[in-house]
Amino acid sequence: MPSNPSNAAPTLGEIVRNCLFYSVFYGGSLPLIAFNMTTLLLPRGALFTMVRVWCRWHRWCCRHILGITIAIEGAMPDHPVLVAMRHESFFEAIDLPALLHNPMIFAKQQLLTIPMWGRLGIRYGLIAVDREAGARALRSMIRTMRANAIGAARPLVIFPEGTRVPHNTQAPLQAGFAGLYKMANLPVVPIAVDSGPLYHRRWKRAGVIRYRIGAEIPVGLTRDAVEAAVVAAINVLND
Repeated sequence: MPSNPSNAAPTLGEIVRNCLFYSVFYGGSLPLIAFNMTTLLLPRGALFTMVRVWCRWHRWCCRHILGITIAIEGAMPDHPVLVAMRHESFFEAIDLPALLHNPMIFAKQQLLTIPMWGRLGIRYGLIAVDREAGARALRSMIRTMRANAIGAARPLVIFPEGTRVPHNTQAPLQAGFAGLYKMANLPVVPIAVDSGPLYHRRWKRAGVIRYRIGAEIPVGLTRDAVEAAVVAAINVLND
């Protein structure tokens, strides 16, 4: 939980730590991302390694500058799954490659059009989500997933709410989630996270961000059943 109420004015110490965090993390990210471009000429394992370095750099800055630590409850299974994760802030989006082993992530299509970064994202295994294309987009996403030579050994991750949702707020899942669940034919592992109160703010606060890995949801459920199970599991850390 946050060390101060989420609606309280920041202290001078918090302002100083945040200014230091923004300068150190983003300043350090520039050379790391620039160096990542060289991995386009190397085997893909080099890119995986550099992405983990960047994500762990973010964790280090959060821990040692902001005073944010991480608690993980539960464990991921060791077989292919579709991960449905709660989305409260950019924290978990940045942290995914540190939390999971080389995840393939469903991401907004616009992110993959960013110069240079988009090329790295595609090579890493980001799968473009076109929310306007309906079933055609789902089929394209599944083809991209299956065309990836090592896709079967990597967890697939989606933020089923489609966007960031404030802490203590429950949002419906995007319509495409049930279709993806059916077409991927993979069990779902829901993950709850409570990063919003600490991280989704201009002046981030010290405290503990929790991940809770829920029980595996089997394949073959109806749309209503799988959506209800996912919604319940990813919202368990709401106060």
